[in-house]
Amino acid sequence: MSSGSQQQHRRPSPSTSASPQQPSQNTTEEVDDELFFGARAPVLMIPDLFTHPPPVRDPLVTGTSQAQDGTVEACLPFLDGEDDAVAYNEHGVPGLDRERHIRFLHQSLGRLPGRFVAADASRPWFLYWCLSAMAMLGEDVTSYREAVIQTARSMQNEEGGFGGGGRQLSHMATSYAIVLSLALVGGEEAYEVVDRKAMWKWLCSLKQPDGGFQVCLGGEEDIRGAYCGAVIISLLRLPLDLTPESPAYKEDGSANLLTGVADYVRRCQTFEGGISGQPNAEAHGAYAFCALGCLALLDHPSRSIQSYLDVPRLVAWLSSRQYAPEGGFSGRTNKLVDGCYSHWVGGCFPLIEACLNSSGGNGGDAADATTTTTKTTTRLPPAEDSLFSREGLIRYILCCCQDQTKRGGLRDKPGKMSDAYHSCYVLSGLSSAQHQWELDEPDETEGPAASVLGLADPVWAVLPYLDGPQVFDNGDRVRPIHPVYAIPQQQVRAVKEYFSGKKGFC
Repeated sequence: MSSGSQQQHRRPSPSTSASPQQPSQNTTEEVDDELFFGARAPVLMIPDLFTHPPPVRDPLVTGTSQAQDGTVEACLPFLDGEDDAVAYNEHGVPGLDRERHIRFLHQSLGRLPGRFVAADASRPWFLYWCLSAMAMLGEDVTSYREAVIQTARSMQNEEGGFGGGGRQLSHMATSYAIVLSLALVGGEEAYEVVDRKAMWKWLCSLKQPDGGFQVCLGGEEDIRGAYCGAVIISLLRLPLDLTPESPAYKEDGSANLLTGVADYVRRCQTFEGGISGQPNAEAHGAYAFCALGCLALLDHPSRSIQSYLDVPRLVAWLSSRQYAPEGGFSGRTNKLVDGCYSHWVGGCFPLIEACLNSSGGNGGDAADATTTTTKTTTRLPPAEDSLFSREGLIRYILCCCQDQTKRGGLRDKPGKMSDAYHSCYVLSGLSSAQHQWELDEPDETEGPAASVLGLADPVWAVLPYLDGPQVFDNGDRVRPIHPVYAIPQQQVRAVKEYFSGKKGFC
């Protein structure tokens, strides 16, 4: 997405109260036109790309194209820098209303209106969304430690895993959200909430012979299960052995929790280049993130991602999700931009860029965790420039996704209500756009899946992204989050070190 040429926007000048005196006809001095038209309005440096309807349009009018036109119409007033009620910087970008968003997130962790009873099974997600968003905004979330511990205990089942609430079925998604929430608040008491032995047995019961995971007992098998499972296994340092009761168990010991996972991810890549939830389904941005995150946990990303995915086609599909003039991402082909895809799609690029920019990314194959099956694809050169428009995404987030009313919080797009879900993932996308991640070189002496086994975790280093134009003020930079786990790296390191020091399930 090109930034285009710079267009100078000028706000309307204030009118003068009296008619200006005309200069003498024979005056040769230059006359300052501020004497006639009032103070000169500030010139805002906003590229044309973000202030005009898209230059290329399909002439076929459909319901989809009309919805897209409506979205553009709703976003342009927020992107052109001419709202007198908003303070813009010289680039036509408002500041991050940090304090108001933090206040909204604290309120979202309190007592909610009665209509939220329909979201009762999503209570673990509300914990994660709010805690993660506040952490990115710089808020100390350890004050919630005891409340998170008590809530998590009430949701843990004897057979392992966490449900959405007390006496609810354990589910991969809610277990993932609880584990991350416990990691965010940190501390031994929080970590010890998890019954690791029961969790391990429960994960074994979900492991399928084709390499994937069900999301719950008897539930669907999809790529969410693979990603959530890999995150839980790696953070809690669970053993990879399967119980004899597991559907994927083999008497010769040739299968474990990670056997076939990478190949399952490979089968989910579609003809478009994106990733579907299951083989032969529609590509979706959130599933692309799950696929990349899963592969990054199985082995060094420079080996695993390029060995199991057609990266050029994936990059092409992901890049096509970013629209102009909005600057944000859609989640599927012919869908509208949505703030949450700032993370689900925008969060894919740090993983791809890091894997391409490692010298190990141009050669070698990744083997599956317990087999020698490999898949090689066309190799891409290092990503010398950003693979997406960071400026476009930052403009969409700060201009269009902030609720500028006293309510605060972040939202899908103009006209939508702010909520905890979008607050979390919009800020995650902002973090991805404001930072760049570098990965240590792969150790060729280590076997595949060493990262999950805890033998050779890749070392991720984060820096502010400074190569392109910085259209936001320095005070509006949010905290970086780990590109795989989507929580700050300090919390990832702390929980891994704690469980790495434990022997067995003691």
